[in-house]
Amino acid sequence: MTLMRPGRLSGKVRAARITDLAALGELSELCEDDAAGGRSLGLPISGPRIGVFSLFRLPLGAFRPNDLLLVYEEDRHVAGLVRVERENHRDDWTIVELDGISGLAGAGAGDIRFRLVQQILREGQKRGAARFHVACADAGGNVELFMQAGFARYGEERVLHRPADVPLPEPWSEERALNAGIRPARPIDAVALMQLYASVTPAPVQRLEGFRIPDWERQGPNWRVPRSSLAPLLRFADIEAYVLESAGEPRLDGFIQLGVARETQPHYLRVMGRPEVDLAELIDFGLGDIRARTARGGDRPDEHGVIAPVRTYESPIDRRLEAAGFTTVSTVTLLIRETLVRVAEPVLVPGGVRGWEVTRGS
Repeated sequence: MTLMRPGRLSGKVRAARITDLAALGELSELCEDDAAGGRSLGLPISGPRIGVFSLFRLPLGAFRPNDLLLVYEEDRHVAGLVRVERENHRDDWTIVELDGISGLAGAGAGDIRFRLVQQILREGQKRGAARFHVACADAGGNVELFMQAGFARYGEERVLHRPADVPLPEPWSEERALNAGIRPARPIDAVALMQLYASVTPAPVQRLEGFRIPDWERQGPNWRVPRSSLAPLLRFADIEAYVLESAGEPRLDGFIQLGVARETQPHYLRVMGRPEVDLAELIDFGLGDIRARTARGGDRPDEHGVIAPVRTYESPIDRRLEAAGFTTVSTVTLLIRETLVRVAEPVLVPGGVRGWEVTRGS
């Protein structure tokens, strides 16, 4: 369905300021209330949607120099905001938050959000962005808005949640983990992790996400691969990753990424593995590791449970998570817009030369 946009809005888009902090908090809460007529990306955390204050405790103070936060202002009233994270080592931009509420002059929430998206695209073109990513619920005109702005839908992701009142399993001993083939991921695993990713990810998705071996080498607090709709949670988490070695072949059969929350967000768990391999033990190990790290020191929040995103093509990981106490709380759509033009790489190819034909009279 094509959405008709009205004429130029009377408000303006500008960079957010520290003085906008209170207004942004109020706007985020209003956009989570359907009765208020606001719209957001609709990403869930155990019931309520992720707002800019529930996903990021300090939306302005936690900024990095390469992040962007723009607001739509109309008659000194903040009626929209968009937040973008820019990856340090890649030219990828991720739209994390996009909120809008009807303006004072009659502008609709959808029109305000479309104006903000257009401004982000212009900023990206000036700063050399290669890709724009966004994940959103297929509601409130989200998908239609981004597709009208030039985004393409390339997948879906189920978001599963394990409530905090379900006890986590006991932590594994080091000997038990080694006997099961589970060990911490290392930078030298980059090639094997890239091969694992390629074995479970469809070729069109691989082309769009554009991961390279160096992306798997950069481990630590800025590790954002494999991509997921809830990867922004890792900004306020201590990240660890483990791999599952194959028993009979020199390869990796599974990978688990853990983000133990330092703030009031759920813990993060991301699993990737070959479909023929049972990853139940790897998931149990990951949950036990979260329990051990939250109990260490007693200063970790533990009232929001564990959240796990799973791509629809990664089955049967979702069933393994459900057997471990997770339940599906939402399904989100993944969209991307590329700004680079793909061309065939020039190469030398064999060429045939037709021999001269010598005839009488030549």
